[in-house]
Amino acid sequence: MSMTRAALLAATCLSAGAVRADVPNVAVDIAPVHSLVAQVMAGVGEPDLIVAPGASPHEYNLRPSEASALQDADLVIWIGTSLTPWLADSIDTLSPEARKLELLDLPETETLPIREGALFDAHDHGHGDAEEHEHGDEHAGHDHDDHDHDHADEHDHDHAEEHEHDDEHAGHDHSHDHGGVDPHAWLSPENANAWLTVIADTLSEADPENESTYRDNATAAQDRLETLTEDAGSVLDPVRDQEFIAFHDAYQYFETAFDVTAAGAISVSDASDPSPARVEEIRSRVADAGVACVLAEPQFNPGLVAAVAEGSEVRQGVVDPMGSSFEPGPDLYGQMMTAMVDALAECLGN
Repeated sequence: MSMTRAALLAATCLSAGAVRADVPNVAVDIAPVHSLVAQVMAGVGEPDLIVAPGASPHEYNLRPSEASALQDADLVIWIGTSLTPWLADSIDTLSPEARKLELLDLPETETLPIREGALFDAHDHGHGDAEEHEHGDEHAGHDHDDHDHDHADEHDHDHAEEHEHDDEHAGHDHSHDHGGVDPHAWLSPENANAWLTVIADTLSEADPENESTYRDNATAAQDRLETLTEDAGSVLDPVRDQEFIAFHDAYQYFETAFDVTAAGAISVSDASDPSPARVEEIRSRVADAGVACVLAEPQFNPGLVAAVAEGSEVRQGVVDPMGSSFEPGPDLYGQMMTAMVDALAECLGN
């Protein structure tokens, strides 16, 4: 090899290494959000997943590799303290230069309050209720110390402000709690669509060299999400008049997005066991009100679902709002949502 050619090759390698060195190390809490980030980063880098597939995000002990990935992160993207409260302390120890993007705190995120009780009124998730979804200037400025995220009247969804993604947006304080916010916001395709834009914006700020790739990837992911949502609506159209019981109350964002109705949830959270009285209340609803379907989740006690279904002809299905059966990566979000739609439609009798 000639000296000139060797020098040129060395310079090319050094240049490629320099570009690669500027790609931020990104750590993401759960697999569905990790999938969204992976879609935006495709062709540039790969984010690290913090919570292993199949594990409950509410209580989790980091493996050494996961702890290392978190500590090395230039950007941490997570749902928030109401889903992974144990993660807040670790995030607070990161370098001041590290960016933190808490998705439930974004003004773009449509949030819903946690539902009370074992049984829900029809469309108790507040579908179309403007008072529950408004995001005002107080939210856009991330001043959460004076409220508990009840979202009853605080959030005038001002689109003029909701696309500002400066350092205050990416690195605000996490000392507050989220009160009564349902954390399962990734099951809203509208939220996922908004987050793709925010993720691309944040990565572009950290890595301007690859801005066009991030933005093109986000647009392509949003197009796929639109197709997924349209297809899901068609699959669920024939069963919208049927009600289901969920294993735990994780699906109201999904219910709102696709206009399907949960009659109740066996457990309020996957981090706690339901009381015998709650199980009996659900069992009576299944027996007396003609509920079509009871949904289990693969990670949790199937005996509870059997107890609720006992003595009735209700169908049983399995859904997984974490996508645990799929390989983590860019395809997981679409696979998870499609599998949930298909499982629900089948269980409801489609």
